Amino acid sequence: MPTAGLDRVEGERTAAVAAAPTMWRRPLAERAAALLLGPPGPARLPARVELAIRAQERDSEILVCWAQLGAITVFAAIYWLSPKTFPPNAPFEPVPATLAAYGLFTLLRLWLARRDRLGPWFLTVSVLIDVAVLMVTIWSFHLQYDQPPGLYLKAPTLLYVFIIIALRALRFDPRWLILSGLTACLGWAALVAYALAWPQMPGAETVSAVTHSYVEYMTSLKILIGAEVDKIIAFLAVTAVLSLAVVRARRMLVRAVAEGTAAMELSRFFAPEVARTIVAADDAIRPGEGMLREAAAMFIDLRGFTRLSQELDPHELVRLLSEYQGVVVPIVHRHRGSITTYLGDGIMVTFGATRPNATYAADALAAAEDLLAAFADWRSRRTSGGLAAPDVGVGICTGTVVYGAIGDAARLEYAVIGDPVNRAAKLQNHTKAERVRALTTVDALHLAEAQGHRPAGTVEPRPARTVSGIAEPLDLVVLG
Repeated sequence: MPTAGLDRVEGERTAAVAAAPTMWRRPLAERAAALLLGPPGPARLPARVELAIRAQERDSEILVCWAQLGAITVFAAIYWLSPKTFPPNAPFEPVPATLAAYGLFTLLRLWLARRDRLGPWFLTVSVLIDVAVLMVTIWSFHLQYDQPPGLYLKAPTLLYVFIIIALRALRFDPRWLILSGLTACLGWAALVAYALAWPQMPGAETVSAVTHSYVEYMTSLKILIGAEVDKIIAFLAVTAVLSLAVVRARRMLVRAVAEGTAAMELSRFFAPEVARTIVAADDAIRPGEGMLREAAAMFIDLRGFTRLSQELDPHELVRLLSEYQGVVVPIVHRHRGSITTYLGDGIMVTFGATRPNATYAADALAAAEDLLAAFADWRSRRTSGGLAAPDVGVGICTGTVVYGAIGDAARLEYAVIGDPVNRAAKLQNHTKAERVRALTTVDALHLAEAQGHRPAGTVEPRPARTVSGIAEPLDLVVLG
């Protein structure tokens, strides 16, 4: 190898070695983030997906409000039914007033949530009020029982903090959950500070309110700093774990909504059965995977469309196609057919190919009869309105087809292929030579009759017809 070539190879090797740490660190960080937070969602979400996620958030906020109203109702019932633990001559009862005020505020939130009028500022205020109501209620206990503040530090009511934090997880937005947890930590730290600053009983100025004995802490109103720190650590730990779960759940929600929206869009671009096949596939769909089906193929085509495309205004041409397809699609679906392909003014329809169907031939002929009647009405309406009203041609053939994915790994398409498909296309084209609107074969007619279909319109046999592109003569039937 020439010296210049060796120098170039060595330079590339040196650059690769120098870049290796960065290359390794980045994938490792990405893998760690994916493991911790879940796979990332799309870099950019379409507006319709964002609207769907916003609707989910609104429903979640409504659920939070109902959950809080349910909790308020349960707490009120427990309070009124259970024996009171405070003295009968207590100066006031904070719980009824607190529950009533909080209930009214929650009803206001529910009203706003149902109208999708909960802005970020109101949600922030809601979180602060949720925690503040609980902390003020706990703080009032020492006044209610006429005891030092060390009393409320042992109140089991503190456990309701975890309910308040957990309710915020229903919204799939970690911001409000984190705000709730941090507010609870600050609120409890403020209550601890208030208790520490409370003056001691007269004559006991030298006695500290703080103890280092767990037994003394549990059996008196003394304050154990470590125990209060443990509570704050528990708030932070629950907030962190739930926030992580919410972040992962939100990413999953975004992917689920995006995939659900994509699946809905697939059903607009593909036959519903094809869309369901793609979405429900357990493994990656590979080209060349097909299955044999007994089916009917139908081709529908507008007569003289090429000439019309040159004569009509583009908007009028598109309107014509839209009306024409609007006639075809409902009838095809009503008879359990699938729109397999749009070919400009041509439409390929199959019965029993994308979805097994024991009456595929009967459905195809029944659909053809309804289509002919519907097209007659459509042409009459357009003619009376002074609009172009082209006629149609329909060809139908039955037999064994192959339904599956074709193409390569980069570009796949579900298709229905086989001799019945080719023959149906040629029969549709042959309607012009026969000067009729719809043709099928005698075999297809007999099969449809065996499957329970009795032709409602006229049926005219035309035996031994030579059809362009088909080697042997066919016994045809005119549908009308």
